[in-house]
Amino acid sequence: MSDVMFGLLAETFLHPGSGQSDGAIDLKVAREAVTGYPYIPGSAVKGALRAAMCDGGEQKTRVDAAFGQVDGAGSVLVSDARLLLLPVRSLTRAYLWLTCPLILERLRRDLERAGLQAGDVPTLKVNHGQALTDITGRIFLEDRLFKADISKLPPAIPEVIGGLIADHGARGRLSDQLCIISNHDFRWFAENALPVQARNVLDPDTKASNNLWYEESLPPDTLLYMTLTARGSADETGRTAVADFIEGQKFLQFGGNETVGQGWVRAGRYPQPSPEGGR
Repeated sequence: MSDVMFGLLAETFLHPGSGQSDGAIDLKVAREAVTGYPYIPGSAVKGALRAAMCDGGEQKTRVDAAFGQVDGAGSVLVSDARLLLLPVRSLTRAYLWLTCPLILERLRRDLERAGLQAGDVPTLKVNHGQALTDITGRIFLEDRLFKADISKLPPAIPEVIGGLIADHGARGRLSDQLCIISNHDFRWFAENALPVQARNVLDPDTKASNNLWYEESLPPDTLLYMTLTARGSADETGRTAVADFIEGQKFLQFGGNETVGQGWVRAGRYPQPSPEGGR
């Protein structure tokens, strides 16, 4: 039986912290060491799911069986939540969704490994300064201008990506906002175009600033994805229980700053149900 994959669409700012500072930014988001892409480590995903299931009233024995205890591993393998679409400011839209050939290649490989239909997602080559898109006209991303190529965006790509977006409104505007840029260009945006927010702690007596710091976040409408796998020879009961819980909740919280409303995502199982209700 195939694994289970979920798309995670950020509803609020999302801070999967790395616990490290970098120059002027005190709290950076977690990033893959080689690519520099933001992600949520599998350990953080697993911990958030376990806490949500416990808070949701699931039986402790079922949660322990799925996620393990100190003296033994659980029956479910939880992947990292990998980046798929990054929202970036644009002069021609409220924002544009960016991805790149490397990310799409990894998505195809992850779908194949999970035993899920990957469609006809091709291997792409995009030149520096170019954007494969259905958008006509000039493409402005932050303060950079890209040349639009509207002749080469394969329809299988928005179809597969759309299957990971649970909200039908967001899914419906995907083709009007999707841009595929080169791996090199995407890395620049992943490293330099994330929101940075100033946060503060006030002295309770004087109300003056006691501690000012800056932290990086993933913006709302960022799209990530994760997979659940049954471990080794373990039966699929635990994985099924976790997948059913996620589908029942729809909204989950990942990362830090929960008390200030950050970290909420909408989870959607891949592929999305058809309008008739089937999968």
